[in-house]
Amino acid sequence: MSLKDAALSVRENAYAPYSNFKVGAAIRSGSGVVYSGCNVENVAYPEGTCAEAGAIAAMVAAGERDLTEVYVVASSPQPVPPCGGCRQKLAEFGRADVKVTLATADGKEQETTIGQLLPGAFGAAHMEGT
Repeated sequence: MSLKDAALSVRENAYAPYSNFKVGAAIRSGSGVVYSGCNVENVAYPEGTCAEAGAIAAMVAAGERDLTEVYVVASSPQPVPPCGGCRQKLAEFGRADVKVTLATADGKEQETTIGQLLPGAFGAAHMEGT
């Protein structure tokens, strides 16, 4: 399954009763496996958890630590970038040059990279010597 198809498919499973804003994400790991996630809202945290975080959690739960490509799709007029927390998570598991495709449910796409989404990302190298 392509990243696009996986993200579109899982987006339908999003739990978004407060915002009705469904987001799906799919990532390809270093081994080539595709992992996906969708947003989940709740009454205490109506913004919910993010789709990208769910896909990364699935990858980590499977024992993988490297991502090589990302696809995010939402029902919005323009492609929606990941939130700040998800940008940091993407930077934790992917190199700055990893391709990220942001898309709308009706097919508009915008390509970027993890490095462009989060320039100057905090990483393990910042803690060397501590």
